[in-house]
Amino acid sequence: MLALRLTRVAHPAVQLRRLTVVAASAGTGFLLLCSLAYALGHPEESGAALLRLSWCVVPLTATVYLTVVVARTDPATRPRAALSALGLGPGRLMAVSAATTVLSCTAGSLLALLLFLHLRGDLTGLPFDGAASGFLAAGKRLPVPGALTLLAIVPVLASAAVAWSLRPREPRPAGRATGTAPPVRDEAPAAGAAPEDATVEAGPEAAAEAGCEAAPVDDADPHRPLPPRRPPAGLPWGVAVLAVGLTVEAYAGRSASRTALPSGLAADSAPVLAGWLLTALGLALAGPGLTHLCGRVLQAVRPGAVRLLAGRVLMEEAGRIGRPLGVVCAVASGAYAAVALSGGSAPSLGPLTALGGLLVAGCAVAALLTAAVEARQSRSATIAALRRLGAPATTLRSAAALRAGALLALFVPLTLAVAGLAALPLAR
Repeated sequence: MLALRLTRVAHPAVQLRRLTVVAASAGTGFLLLCSLAYALGHPEESGAALLRLSWCVVPLTATVYLTVVVARTDPATRPRAALSALGLGPGRLMAVSAATTVLSCTAGSLLALLLFLHLRGDLTGLPFDGAASGFLAAGKRLPVPGALTLLAIVPVLASAAVAWSLRPREPRPAGRATGTAPPVRDEAPAAGAAPEDATVEAGPEAAAEAGCEAAPVDDADPHRPLPPRRPPAGLPWGVAVLAVGLTVEAYAGRSASRTALPSGLAADSAPVLAGWLLTALGLALAGPGLTHLCGRVLQAVRPGAVRLLAGRVLMEEAGRIGRPLGVVCAVASGAYAAVALSGGSAPSLGPLTALGGLLVAGCAVAALLTAAVEARQSRSATIAALRRLGAPATTLRSAAALRAGALLALFVPLTLAVAGLAALPLAR
């Protein structure tokens, strides 16, 4: 009931993001039902039916990823002190977010089922003069348990991913987070300064016993520099996974077993699918590290105010926008590789393949836009402070344009290089 109320009273922008989740879930559910219909219409071609079902993993992964991104940016499920006092701690809010995800994905699955039954002619007769009856097995009886099982895949996986992503985490101790141990005195304090020094060294417990408050370490000395933010640790893993994905695709290109893929390519399905998924995972893992690297490069060699501001923002937001950028890079490299394999012209795609491609691209772009909006909202206090200090609007716009230019200068050549390496073994 709480999830329904939070869904009903949410901001229009939040509702729009949830509608994108509903649309993505509907598209993925429709593709799963179409793979079931192909198996019903061609019982002798079990291998081709399994091939179509296996390629539904790609839009399913994109839908689950978009659902997690939308759930993270939902303001209604962020932990607050007032909600914790009412019994809605991080665990309860995680459950509410998972329930909201189940509602959105279930609504999308029901829309997919209604559209599928309408195109099959099970509701009001065959529409469009029976144009869709060929690949939907209109003359076959639809197995209800199998259809419901396929439609339940998206809500179950999406809610499980959201619950895992928003699970309560134990805070790290201060000494472990900074990597330094608390200072230890070798000599005994002076007699007149014993209570004050003991309060400073022992921390907040001794301060409470002495009747005063201990100031935080950063506030005690305003001229002390803050500890440097650690760069994202996924760059080496991303490069390794990307290399493994390209190797698997090279193996697929040299494989002797040839099966027609949904896009008309000719290669063994399992290695190609595994290689593309590993490539996308590698780019997603390497995205935050590459974004952080862009920020460091912008601040190199005596930076000015604009370069310094742009670089610091990129370093601060690397974990938030880097992964969606990597996913968009992976989707763009796959599309470019498909165009390159078709001889430079637009490949001839069927309706279901086109729907799957649009679904994957739409989920990637929607996740990137959602992360960009969240990053801008998190910088609102900083932007307001800069404007109060007299920073001109042209400086902020120049910093934003410089950030976008730096990301394009890095990710566009990377996309072209990955696409060329992915398409090279398949073109032989």
